[in-house]
Amino acid sequence: MRIAVYCGAHLGTDPAYQKAAQELGSWIAEQNYELVYGGSKLGLMGTVADSVLANGGTVIGIMPRFLYDEERVHPNVTRLITVNDLDERKKTMMQLADVCLALPGGIGTLEEISKAYSWLRVGQTANPCVFFDVKNYYDLLQTFFDQMVEHAFLSKKDRQLVLFSNSLTEIHAFIHTHYQK
Repeated sequence: MRIAVYCGAHLGTDPAYQKAAQELGSWIAEQNYELVYGGSKLGLMGTVADSVLANGGTVIGIMPRFLYDEERVHPNVTRLITVNDLDERKKTMMQLADVCLALPGGIGTLEEISKAYSWLRVGQTANPCVFFDVKNYYDLLQTFFDQMVEHAFLSKKDRQLVLFSNSLTEIHAFIHTHYQK
């Protein structure tokens, strides 16, 4: 199984974000999953990739040409795929992955996981979507999704396609429940 991880190219202000990225990377390798991510050695992106690699796992990086430079690209990924632009990166990541997961990050992270969730809702992908909710980072977004249901802009059924959790055990169960349906 391949897990697409969307996250910040920065470490953020709280060391808990970096710790969660390390734990996620270890968990991915321990489960014999593969990491699919943006290909950078910077920030949480580099942290999760380093952790997967340190634990004997496989890392597939997807890097757009315009971002490709020696100071950004992770030199030790198992496989690096160079694409033309960000749209191709997102599409390639979703095609390669079986699950889409967001660690804390900025607007790019939010845009990528939102796109994956939107595609799931309309049947363009089967990948379950997860927000790894480290230190309640995504609480406001979770509340907003619930508000969408309350105001009939998101169905209860579609709301159940996405998980907000800070527990790798719960995330594991969610993924496997999704694939047993």
